[in-house]
Amino acid sequence: MPTLANALLDALKAHGANEIFGIPGDFVLPFFKVIEKSGTLPYFTLSHEPAVGFAADAASRYHGGLGVAVVTYGAGAFNLVNSIAGAYAERSPVVVIAGAPGARERTSGYLLHHQVRTVDSQLAVFKEVTCAQAVLNDPATAPAEIARVLRSALELSLPVYIELPRDMVDAQVEPVVRLPRREADPGALAECCDEILGRIAKAASPVMVVDIEIRRYGVEKDVAALARKLGVPVVTTFMGRGLLEGEDVVAGTYLGAAGDPALSALVENADLVLMFGVILCDTNFALSNNMTDPRRTVLATGREVQIGHHVYRDLPLADLVAGLDARAAQQPQRPRNSGNGISYPRGLAADSGAIAPSDIATAINDLFDRHGAMPMTADIGDCLFTAMEIDNTALAAPGYYAGMGFGVPAGIGVAMTGLRPLILVGDGAFQMTGWELGNCKRYGLDPIVVLFNNCSWEMLRVFQPESKFNDLDDWHFAQVANAIGGVGERVATRAELAVALDRAVERRGVFSLVEVMLPRGETSHTLARFVTGFKAARERMK
Repeated sequence: MPTLANALLDALKAHGANEIFGIPGDFVLPFFKVIEKSGTLPYFTLSHEPAVGFAADAASRYHGGLGVAVVTYGAGAFNLVNSIAGAYAERSPVVVIAGAPGARERTSGYLLHHQVRTVDSQLAVFKEVTCAQAVLNDPATAPAEIARVLRSALELSLPVYIELPRDMVDAQVEPVVRLPRREADPGALAECCDEILGRIAKAASPVMVVDIEIRRYGVEKDVAALARKLGVPVVTTFMGRGLLEGEDVVAGTYLGAAGDPALSALVENADLVLMFGVILCDTNFALSNNMTDPRRTVLATGREVQIGHHVYRDLPLADLVAGLDARAAQQPQRPRNSGNGISYPRGLAADSGAIAPSDIATAINDLFDRHGAMPMTADIGDCLFTAMEIDNTALAAPGYYAGMGFGVPAGIGVAMTGLRPLILVGDGAFQMTGWELGNCKRYGLDPIVVLFNNCSWEMLRVFQPESKFNDLDDWHFAQVANAIGGVGERVATRAELAVALDRAVERRGVFSLVEVMLPRGETSHTLARFVTGFKAARERMK
């Protein structure tokens, strides 16, 4: 019989975990010892727990399996809450494993270090940001509890919480038996598919809008094939930017009033909108007038399908896509939009002019043309809006939860999967988590970081320009990069930017940081349109 720690590690691997991110602490030291000794999964330690959560989240987004974050009790786990809240909001299946006091400690009569209110306060907090929880305090029930929680993570594509008391690590248990996948009821699936196909047949101008769940559930290629078969044009949401990379069905990214007018018209004038894996949130649809009208929408998300006012519950997205494909007849391709498709800026004027955020997008598109596209992560802020002007390459970003600090540790998480990412981050977010780049040297990682430095919280300034608290100091990040094991370059002209990006691509073995100095008040074209549209929408609501 395996120990509980080994059974848990084997179960994580069997359920699709590829690596572990964590920070050791006293209550989780026994489990970390087993992680290191067993070699079941590679492990990577970072410097602060929020980064652990961001890295696990991003790794999960890229390889399509479970992310794993291992931390100690109390002080470690509570530091993790915000990044796990973001993973919950954005449907990322991260498994939180927290060390905890043992049975004797719990009944000693003493308040324990790292304890807040009660010994179970940590569990109560994580119930708010995870879809399933288990406290492994009984060797007889622990394997079944692990199987239950991990199945929930995969089926709901949401974080889960496992609490491992430190005196249970070496307990003898039965192996974890993976639970079968819960499939849709065949009758409900058939009825649902027939209703959707009937609506498509009657529609004159249908469109498909896709969001992050099609990646979380591993159906990107199936959705692309279905769109071709139905002859329906496809757009991604703001959150779903980077989906269907390389597929010829994607017309562009829907940004409402902030986006391409022809693309917005394609979506907003459609008489049927098929929403697959879409999160109905403000960042996706705040600049839209009629995206939630049930008379013209089919919404498939979170194991539920809503067709007008009809709801089919417990119907997985993968089953729906497969069912539609099996029943649908090949249709002629409809026009993607009224123009010639979305074109992204190219041909940077490599001169002595000051750099604007949209110049960064142009420079990166030129770079991709010369060296090939790179997977990307982006923080929140104008760096993410600038990413909307870059070719539709793979992208992980907190587009809905909008929590700062995601970009750099997320890029490290992607790099741990074997890819070389391009990281877009602003100076405000870099002050929070940029220092995690110091961990790249010991793991041999060489991401490229493009740092938007306007010495400002510019995303806040665009909404409240009169406030002086938006001003930040110049921390000279490029110089710091050299001190923590990377190579930093500060650029202030378009010519310097193009040269520095080329050097960064050619430099291997260490991280490269290109610190781009931007004038305060300059924003990307996309953010400028977003702000204009957002303010207009807010006025309409008064």
